[in-house]
Amino acid sequence: MIERLQISYLRNLTQVNLQPTACNVIIGANGSGKTSLLEAIFLLSRGKSFRHHQPKRYIQHHQNTVTVYARINDSNTLAIQKQADATTILRLNQTTVYNQSILTEQLPTLLIDPSTMDMLEQGSASRRQLLDWLVFHMKQGFHPQWLAYQRLLKQRNSLLKKTRHLTQVQLAELKSWDKGLSNHAALIHHYRERIFAEWQPYFAESIAQLLPAYAEQLSLSYNAGYDTNVALDIQLNERLEQDLQLGYTRIGNHRADVHVHWRSNESTASNNNFSDTIMHEADANLKVAVIKEQAANVLSRGEKKLLITALRLSQLPLLLNTQKTNDLSNNSAHAQVTPVVLLDDITAELDDRAIDILLSTLAQLPCQVFMTSLTDDILPLVHEYWSKPNTFHVKQGQILSP
Repeated sequence: MIERLQISYLRNLTQVNLQPTACNVIIGANGSGKTSLLEAIFLLSRGKSFRHHQPKRYIQHHQNTVTVYARINDSNTLAIQKQADATTILRLNQTTVYNQSILTEQLPTLLIDPSTMDMLEQGSASRRQLLDWLVFHMKQGFHPQWLAYQRLLKQRNSLLKKTRHLTQVQLAELKSWDKGLSNHAALIHHYRERIFAEWQPYFAESIAQLLPAYAEQLSLSYNAGYDTNVALDIQLNERLEQDLQLGYTRIGNHRADVHVHWRSNESTASNNNFSDTIMHEADANLKVAVIKEQAANVLSRGEKKLLITALRLSQLPLLLNTQKTNDLSNNSAHAQVTPVVLLDDITAELDDRAIDILLSTLAQLPCQVFMTSLTDDILPLVHEYWSKPNTFHVKQGQILSP
């Protein structure tokens, strides 16, 4: 848990020094700096902003760097400094480290904000990252494999962009990369598939809370991005001519996706434009058509918000239960890493019932919460679940306690 947070020169936050508690409510008008406070925590945890990837866009005007520092769990300190050219300095306990993943492990951060509410309609990247966040924190061997895969993929795509006709030397080099990609891909898929299977029941439980009327209709599926029954290097070789023409690699772990499906009886379907129809035996003598479709094509915008909230919310108990199980099996005496949940302006995206379920669920989990709101209307509900929440009011980059 973050026990002290210091921010320097991030947007309109010139110098901020906070002592957060388990639940923290940041109240302020649009443009006051409240979302920037969440952005700072996300930057420390992930090494990037959720609002813009270029540091010069979030470094305060006329300043050269942005710095975020946090003390967590009474023992560790984390710090990140970004320069306008994206040069980055990372520190753990005052010692310089060279991989963002080291800080990410110490500070798992889950973001629920308006920008994530279009996840179902966007490309596969955001949904894939949703799964990979879990795998990263639950499977220690995943990240090195992922990094190695990304390096080889970058080399392969760079070569594909350069030419449409490979020399013998280039072809041999490409085949060597493809073999490496295939080996890493098999392990990455193994990790993802295992964690996805563990995630499923938690997602179903979250859906039962947030969208109970659709609990039987909604389900998750995982697509690996390639045919996992055949080695990836064989498939890449078969598609080489097409990849050369397009200038990039079309299949692999980098094309993996998580889909949310809707299933309903044909008699209750609202339209007939569905991706596929399967037959399900209701009993020995009766067959009922079941229509399967992407949930994004069926649900209303409000229902999609609840679905995306369920996707994210269901990850926390899985992560925490896994940590607890691992600590018990290893007879570990160290403190459990506390996830940090960032809720940006949730009152604008979710209805009162959904907010109540979200907050009550979070209050029961050993996580730290930072939430923003335009007004203090949310405070009575917060006080129902946290006895001593911190409330900070933000005005023109200045953060004040009540």
